[in-house]
Amino acid sequence: MNDSILLQADPRRDLVFERVVDVPAPALWAGWTRPDLLLQWFTPRPWQTVDCRIDLRPGGVFSTVMRGPEGQQLGNVGCYLEIVENRKLVWTSALGPGYRPAPPVPAGVASFQMTAIVALQAQGSRTRYTAVALHADEAARERHEKMGFHAGWGKALDQLVALVGPAAGASALDADAGR
Repeated sequence: MNDSILLQADPRRDLVFERVVDVPAPALWAGWTRPDLLLQWFTPRPWQTVDCRIDLRPGGVFSTVMRGPEGQQLGNVGCYLEIVENRKLVWTSALGPGYRPAPPVPAGVASFQMTAIVALQAQGSRTRYTAVALHADEAARERHEKMGFHAGWGKALDQLVALVGPAAGASALDADAGR
């Protein structure tokens, strides 16, 4: 994998989350690419992901709907830009499925588009998990950071590890639902 994009993160515009976890990369990959699994971990609790569509190919849709504890819903639609099985996912909310330009984001707390890179670097039975959120400008990065980027991505990763890690057993990964 070419890690240059991860090494060129701009601290003024980008947010980086990195951790080594005791889960093999293929299990994390399954959590990111199977809707039946992603629905269970993607949104930090008490929020929940209530809908997910994945068309795992460049230009394919990556869409989620998150519901807050008071019933508010946030939808996110984007498209995949790069897919390297068990190693790297890149998607953006700046483009919709088929690389069509996304409509402008309405004003509000989450009013920014971003490109996300999730890199999985196998280290034996462990994986270096790196997530980079690329923003158009400093203001968007600041809004995302104030929304709780680091805590949220950390909590979501904890939920993913609990779902597909060794303590969970193989049951979550053995299910064929949503494939």
